[in-house]
Order: sequence, then structure tokens, then C-alpha cells
Amino acid sequence: MLEQFDNFIAEHQELEARMSDPTIVADNAKFVELTRRYADLSEIIRVGSKLKERSEDIDALGDLISEVSGQEAEELRVEQQEAKAEVETLESEYKLLLLPKDPNDGRNVIVEVRGAEGGEEANLFARDLVEMYRAYASTQGWKFELLSVSESDMGGYTDASFQLSGDSVWVRMKFEAGPHRVQRVPVTESQGRVHTSSATVTVVPEAEEVELEISQNDLRYDTYRASGAGGQHVNKTDSAVRLTHLPTGLVVAMQDEKSQLQNKERALKVLRSRLLAHQKEQAAAEASAARRDQTGGGGRSEKIRTYNFKENRVTEHRLGLTLYKLDRVLAGDLDEISDALVQNERAEQLQVAESQ
Repeated sequence: MLEQFDNFIAEHQELEARMSDPTIVADNAKFVELTRRYADLSEIIRVGSKLKERSEDIDALGDLISEVSGQEAEELRVEQQEAKAEVETLESEYKLLLLPKDPNDGRNVIVEVRGAEGGEEANLFARDLVEMYRAYASTQGWKFELLSVSESDMGGYTDASFQLSGDSVWVRMKFEAGPHRVQRVPVTESQGRVHTSSATVTVVPEAEEVELEISQNDLRYDTYRASGAGGQHVNKTDSAVRLTHLPTGLVVAMQDEKSQLQNKERALKVLRSRLLAHQKEQAAAEASAARRDQTGGGGRSEKIRTYNFKENRVTEHRLGLTLYKLDRVLAGDLDEISDALVQNERAEQLQVAESQ
């Protein structure tokens, strides 16, 4: 398993030298690429070194056991078994590090949440999801930045977008993409009947400016007066911005900032990330398929997760996992679900790698 370990050390040293080269530092895209590879190699070397050390400990303990007897030999055997268990864990970790990495690992994300089926109740649920992710971000030490919100008549969200920044954001949040179903008694229901509604969540990795150049000739800017809650500037200044990417027809609207320039910058950030996702989908020969796969049609029968208020239950359908702590999940306690999804993906990756 450690056949390539010396090669990883040599590459790591080479990258360290290259990253101090002024020409590399000046090339932001190249520097970011090398930095990510350097970080990956650093982790491979850390785990590989520990694996090598503990494997050598097993051999050394075996030699010692052959030279002693009685209680001392028994204690050494126990120590050797502990080392073997640790090696087994390290081998799995090392194998995972050698698997092809998701190219979006390490990126921040932009999340879009929309009310789908269920009318006003779907919009209220969309707002609940946004607040759940805001709370989850706080528990993870991530930065939450609300980018855009369109409120419904009863205070729900017809759609909202926000950015999450921090460690392992993509690793965990990519699993949140898809239709989310809620079962509860709506505030508009007078007879106490449980209704089923849904909201869709789309998660795209944030694009960096160096990755994607957008020609100004491909953009159309429209300005208009913001509507809804927002303070003195609403309906008095043309601060809202609608940005259209002419080649693809993608449209992004922002109105939450008082400054037209700030709304324009936010719209560009969202557009750039959408375009990067769009390009990657085309490269996979399924233009726009990834986004459709994430959200489906938004129908109540299409779902990745169900939130049942009456039973205080959350069911993660991709894993067959059911938890009776909906109140805690909506308060941001998503770790148990998120950890299970990450572990499931890694187990599937290992299974594929070992079968090849």
C-alpha cells in the first residue's frame, strides 16, 4: 500500500519549492491549484507516515514476543493487537486519501432554496430550511451570507439564496441538494389536517474569478425599484438589479442591498457559480442535467428527506435513516445525518476502488 509513498514525499517537496517561485505566486489560478495539491499531499504524508510507523511497530513487537515469555509476552501481544487495529483504521483512511478527489472539495457553496408544491405552506417550509442551514453553519463554524430573498405574503420564501464559507462546506452541503418534503398541519388549516408540501434545495460550488471569464458583451443589466420590506430605499431608487447571461439565458436578480453596485456584485457571484456548474454539466454531456437531478420536479413524491412534525421525525430516504429529533435537526443539529451520508459515500468509493 505504501509503494508510492516516497514519490508523494518527493512531489510534496517539489511543490513547496515551486510555491515560493514569484512567477507562480503571481499566477493566482496556478497558485491555488498547487496549494490544494500541496494540502492533499500533506494529509497523505501525515497518514502514510503514521501507517508506516505503526506497521513497523507490529514487526518490532513480534520480534520482542519471540524473545520473552509469560506475563511480559502477553502484554506485548495485547500491544501488538492494538497496533494491528490501528493499522487497519489507518489503511482505510489512507485508501480514501488516494481516491480521486471531488474537484469541488475545498470550495465554498451557494445554496438556493425554493418553495415547490404546497402553495404558501411550501414557502414557509423553504424559510424553515434556510434557518436550519443558518443554524447548522453556526455549529460548523461556517460563515453564512444571505444573498437574496423573495418573501411570500405570509412571510415564507418563494426563493432565497445564500453563501456558505468554511472548512468542508462542499463535502457536507452537496448532500442537501434535492427535494425536501414536509408533513405538518399548516397555519392556514382550520381542521387540524396534516398536509404534505415540498421545497427544493440546489447547491453549487462557488466559482472563482480566475476560473471563469465572463464577457461584458454577454451580459444584460436591468435595474428596477426593489419591492417588499427593505427600508427607506424601497420603491424610491432603482437599486435592484436583474442580470441576464445572453448565451445561456441564465437570469439572476438581486434587490436586498441598498446599493445598486452591491446588488450587481452579488448577482455576478451567483451567476458565475451557476455558469461553472453549467459548464461542468455540459462537459459530462448532460447540459443542465445535474441541476434537474438535484431538484427533480420539486414534487412531494420526489424527495431525499421527509420532515414529519407530528412524529418529530426526520427520514433520510437515501440511507433509510430515521431520527426522532426533528426539533433538534431544524435547530441545526444535522451532524448525524451529514456524517452518515459522508461515510456512505466513502464506503461506496472504497468498494468501487477495491473491485477494480
